[in-house]
Amino acid sequence: MSQTYEPNNPEQEQGHPAGPGFAGGAGYPGGYSWAGYGSEPPPPPRRNHKRGLIVTGAVALAAGAAAGGLIGSSHGLTASTMTAASRTPLSASQIAQRVDPALVDIVSTEGDQGAAAAGTGIVLTSNGTVLTNNHVIRGATSIKVTDVGNGRTYTAKVVGYDATKDVAVIQLQNASGLTTANLGDSSSVQTGDSVTALGNAGGKGGTPSVATGAVTALNQGITASDEGSGANSEQLTGLIETNANIQPGDSGGALVNSYGQVIGMNTAASSGTQFQSASSQSAVQAYAIPIDNAETIAKQIEAGQGSSTVHIGATAFLGIETDGTSSGSGSGDSGGFGGFGDGSGFGGFGSQGDGSGNSSGSGTSSGVTIAGALSGSPAANAGLTQGDTITSVDGQTISSATDIQQVLVKHHPGDKVSISWQDQSGQSQTTTVTLANGPAA
Repeated sequence: MSQTYEPNNPEQEQGHPAGPGFAGGAGYPGGYSWAGYGSEPPPPPRRNHKRGLIVTGAVALAAGAAAGGLIGSSHGLTASTMTAASRTPLSASQIAQRVDPALVDIVSTEGDQGAAAAGTGIVLTSNGTVLTNNHVIRGATSIKVTDVGNGRTYTAKVVGYDATKDVAVIQLQNASGLTTANLGDSSSVQTGDSVTALGNAGGKGGTPSVATGAVTALNQGITASDEGSGANSEQLTGLIETNANIQPGDSGGALVNSYGQVIGMNTAASSGTQFQSASSQSAVQAYAIPIDNAETIAKQIEAGQGSSTVHIGATAFLGIETDGTSSGSGSGDSGGFGGFGDGSGFGGFGSQGDGSGNSSGSGTSSGVTIAGALSGSPAANAGLTQGDTITSVDGQTISSATDIQQVLVKHHPGDKVSISWQDQSGQSQTTTVTLANGPAA
């Protein structure tokens, strides 16, 4: 292999770092993509890059939101640190003036190639707890976050994430006195409500961009995959749909109601018309995670309550390499089984792909065949090589890449797990490996 896993290399070992991941280009022809910034596999030279997910389908789900008053959620904050909500509707510029200070620009470095990507975050606490999309931190080995309110730049670590819901929480280091967002009640949102989307459009940083529109549908479901490659398919449900022109870099940004309250987190968008939900035929379709849902997951993460989908702390790293053309385990640009690698196709703990592919690195009925193992990684040290088929991990049978994710999401660096595989000669082997520290999933 051309790369070597270095256990003491902070660029590879940092388990809490964060930065944009699924972040994608809104307006990718013919589909939807994550509203972040960054997507192509990092080439040898250092450069900024795009990574996006195309929404390959959108469907209307069960009926929408309940009526109710706008109730701000303090998230345990004092009123003095929170952006103020208004009792009367505000203009887009007034909304931006109130909400901008509670946003951050996220720029991550992915792997030893130094490729960078950018997204947005929403400040939850004055000491720097930030809400963002999981795809904004995926694969990151280091992060820098600039607070819009005070203009300062901080290093950030990942507190935890739920890959299945595309929600993550990061913590700015040595931050204090930050302006925090006023979170509204997304259950009160109704079709036709005016909204304003704010974020780091284009990854330019500085004053957040402003996009106005209306809620066009509620409780929507989408399927999205990496822009260009079509890999790493994911399904999200219960989303707010809007025609606000969300752009690349806006992932993790705020969707705000007319009263200056955050009612959603920008996640995916498209200006194409090939894929339409059953309830909307707007030229621009953008999607946001309702803030009630995102906040619930954020609180679980902050409380350290891991689950079958919520991972707390550093990401465990196995070091499996996947085939970039695989449909089941993720493309080479975003890593393999789970940490989504380091931008070179090497994965961490379990794939966020759909596990349904049938080529190297994808799921089969008898296991998951891999394209290789990163030199010096736990997988390589165990003797796994290209063409081997993993059949069980931690005592549980593996039939897809998703199975590996589900088994290991609860694990952390330093944990010991058993792994069984069949090598290319047909011999079955079993050993115990110690999981290493890897990039965020």
